[in-house]
Amino acid sequence: MTGKAVIIMGSERDLEFCREIAKTLKALSVEYEFRVASAHKTPLKVLEVLKEFEDQQVIYVTVAGRSNALSAFIDSNTTKPVIACPPYSDKYSGVDVYSSLRVPSGIGSVVTIEPDGAAIAAAKMLAVEDKELESRVKEFQAAKRTQIVKANETIKNMK
Repeated sequence: MTGKAVIIMGSERDLEFCREIAKTLKALSVEYEFRVASAHKTPLKVLEVLKEFEDQQVIYVTVAGRSNALSAFIDSNTTKPVIACPPYSDKYSGVDVYSSLRVPSGIGSVVTIEPDGAAIAAAKMLAVEDKELESRVKEFQAAKRTQIVKANETIKNMK
């Protein structure tokens, strides 16, 4: 394997959401690590995490809700790909997602609000240089298509 995903959450409250990302990464046999650091509360810790992985091939997946400065802060301090995956909050009717979408110029993070989408995006980025992973991604996608075809067959035969 040529790389891994580093999932950085803004607080420990994001752990269950991050485990959903990890579940899909595991299904694709993508190595991952968790870290906790906040752009607002512990910006120096965020920079320490980036330094820790500076010489490795990684994709950062950032998970922070409400005012998500984490994704843009990380993106502005690394040349590695960043996938922002803010947890959706009914409390804010989705408005909190805007902080991941409306970022300053020069920021190039990718945004998805689905945990499996973040994992698949990370796997695809790593698969650019890893043909075995590319095959696993193709198999994963084929399995999803097969599920839809089977569901169609089941449902169309219902009376």
